[in-house]
Amino acid sequence: MPAPRPLAPAPRPLTRAVAFALGAVAGYAADARFADPRRGHPVAVFGSAATRLERRLWRDDRATGAGYTALCVGAVAAGALAMDRTVGRRPLGRAALAAAATWTVLGGTSLTREARTIGRSLAADDLAAARERLPHLCGRDPSALDGQQIARAVVESVAENTADAVVNALTWGALAGTPGLLAFRAVNTLDAMVGHRSPRYARFGWASARLDDLAGWPGARLTALLTVAAAPEPRTAWRVWRRDGSAHPSPNAGQAEAAFAGAVGVRLGGTLRYGERVEDRPVLGAELRPVTVDDIERACALSRRVGALALGTAVAGHVLLRTLLKKRGRV
Repeated sequence: MPAPRPLAPAPRPLTRAVAFALGAVAGYAADARFADPRRGHPVAVFGSAATRLERRLWRDDRATGAGYTALCVGAVAAGALAMDRTVGRRPLGRAALAAAATWTVLGGTSLTREARTIGRSLAADDLAAARERLPHLCGRDPSALDGQQIARAVVESVAENTADAVVNALTWGALAGTPGLLAFRAVNTLDAMVGHRSPRYARFGWASARLDDLAGWPGARLTALLTVAAAPEPRTAWRVWRRDGSAHPSPNAGQAEAAFAGAVGVRLGGTLRYGERVEDRPVLGAELRPVTVDDIERACALSRRVGALALGTAVAGHVLLRTLLKKRGRV
């Protein structure tokens, strides 16, 4: 009688790192296919709650603003951590949570769709439609902008928001998993709400603005590096980034914008108008040509390549980081 065959070993369950990686890829694919949900978006729900809280807490001082920022971001981070621990022992649950969080925080597809919509209006010489649509992409006053100025604003917004809406979120996902994804989006949303310069938020929004600067520091530089890697002329992108990236008044936005300027081969920066406020910013890529309408599509295609590289970097980085921490007994 033949000896019984040994049973095949049971498959190993997915590790936390691999489950997150699979979820991040699925969430990225969902954003690419469906973009942002048009109704009931979790970021919009957070924004509404933060607005109601601000009306109750607002005071014209930094301390109150810092408490408001800590309360909003802390609530999101604590909730995300609790959900992560709840599904911690179920691989499919971890992957599903990571997928939902990634889809929630990413905005790359909506970004390029808005940019291309404006580009089509400019290509059709419909300046009124382009002006009407520009506020959906950035906070500039479009009323006095001509077609070339709108095209420049679109390319600059694509560059900056590739960092904010894609790379930064994935960077924090790599560092801290699902809680990192959601906490970063809370920080970035608060900055957009109260972190801008205005009489009402000069003090109250100070903490939100500074926290966003801090949270955006690693992702902005990763965005620039990945832009160089994805550029048709990497040497030009590298040169303009390294020379002009720090000239921008924002410690982070200039990194992405300078790299995009070199990668697309255009001149960015200069005079900008935000309502009644006018800024004369340094020119990025001064030796390059002015932006044209066709450069909007080039910037969008570059943004998508950078996003794909960021996903791969974040997934590999998260798995590597978790592996190293596990070897040291910290996770």
